[in-house]
Amino acid sequence: MKLQFLRYFCVLAEELHFRRAANRLAISQPPLSTAIRLLEEELGVQLLRRNSKMVELTPAGSAFLIEAKEILERVSRVGSVVRAIDGGAHGRLDIGVAGSMLYRELPAILARFKCETPAVEVVLYELYTTEQIEKLMRRQLHAAFIQASVVPAPLTSIPLRNDVFVACLPDDHHLATRASVDLREMADESFVMFSRESAPASHDHVIGIFSQAGIHPRIVHRARIWMTVVAMVANGCGIALVPQSLSRANISGVRFIPLSGRPTIAPALLVWNPGLVPPALETFLASAATTIRQQARVATKSQRG
Repeated sequence: MKLQFLRYFCVLAEELHFRRAANRLAISQPPLSTAIRLLEEELGVQLLRRNSKMVELTPAGSAFLIEAKEILERVSRVGSVVRAIDGGAHGRLDIGVAGSMLYRELPAILARFKCETPAVEVVLYELYTTEQIEKLMRRQLHAAFIQASVVPAPLTSIPLRNDVFVACLPDDHHLATRASVDLREMADESFVMFSRESAPASHDHVIGIFSQAGIHPRIVHRARIWMTVVAMVANGCGIALVPQSLSRANISGVRFIPLSGRPTIAPALLVWNPGLVPPALETFLASAATTIRQQARVATKSQRG
């Protein structure tokens, strides 16, 4: 069944006059008459009663008109949806995240993208860094927010604004009221450490900070996510080095104290596989890059102020 014949029929059903319908369609009357005849033959029913004075719909024609209009409307919607997907304005994105990213740029990135592109559904999956990398390599995620400074080929990344490591201490710790603390003052403490299994880069980065200070930390507990590290400190299980952004979680029982000396960076990246970049992801990446730049400018102004 040709869509063109459906359009001809709908116009004729509205006009109930072959000449006026043909004029609206910008065709002559014979092709219109032929199209209606072929449509009736295909359906095996009479859609119109016509003579030299009048044209009217049969009961079957009235019922067919409803269906024909719905078909044409759905075809129109399909075209709009396909064009929206092709332009990155429609679809779904599966994004991997570490829970701690909720205290960095992630909420602002998602809010901006949702405002700009409301028809794209973003689904977040909380995963360890190793899981995110694996799923990106297998093209099972469109993108991921990970705690690392580099990613394996062929993955591509955008750096997030740098966070810094701070000391996470229990409220009653003797250093908890200090404005800053030297890492060497905590050399004999018991530390809660981030597990290397879940995020090798984050683990090795913290170990590197200890090594630069000439400290071999006594690790008493290992946790798989940063929020568990902070919770363990809050419950007196030890102290830790954590990204400063975790202070925004407002967990009671802990203090976040800056480390003295040169800041120790806690890097993070927005990562994707260039072999899987649908239009919606292109739109998301452009929006995210804008948000990251804007937040960096705001942070710079705040520091200067």
